[in-house]
Amino acid sequence: MITAAPAEFAAALPGGGRLAGLDAGTKTIGLATCDSSWSFASAHSTIARGKFSADLAQLKAFVAKERIAGLVLGLPLNMDGTDSSRTQSVRQLARNLAPLGLPLLLWDERWSTQAVERAMIAEDLSRRTRAERVDRLAAAYILQGAIDALAHVTVPADEADVTPHDG
Repeated sequence: MITAAPAEFAAALPGGGRLAGLDAGTKTIGLATCDSSWSFASAHSTIARGKFSADLAQLKAFVAKERIAGLVLGLPLNMDGTDSSRTQSVRQLARNLAPLGLPLLLWDERWSTQAVERAMIAEDLSRRTRAERVDRLAAAYILQGAIDALAHVTVPADEADVTPHDG
């Protein structure tokens, strides 16, 4: 199930569970995880993109090792909220991730990389260090935004056994 609606995503995960955030770039995929109570996101790692079958194998291993219940994929929209060519490639990636068998939430990531870059510049990190960290930190930024929104979602009782994360 792929959705942009937090309530629909939460209903697909009635028992909660760990989530993974993904920041999909053309060269890398940044990964982040959150705790099972959806409180805080942490940067995890970066996958260098290659053939999709190899990328998918790495993502499967990551999902299994980290016991991931759902995915939050950053959606790069134009500043006016419309789709761009990058948006379409990320939507295609979301469809291609179906073999993972996990609910997937598309999350607006318009300012994620810029926010992370500004924070790293404020910490006076070198360009090299920033380049090494930006994708996984952007994934954590995306995931934190999603779990903050999910904390305020109430799932109707007929859609789930539990009302997750009332905040």
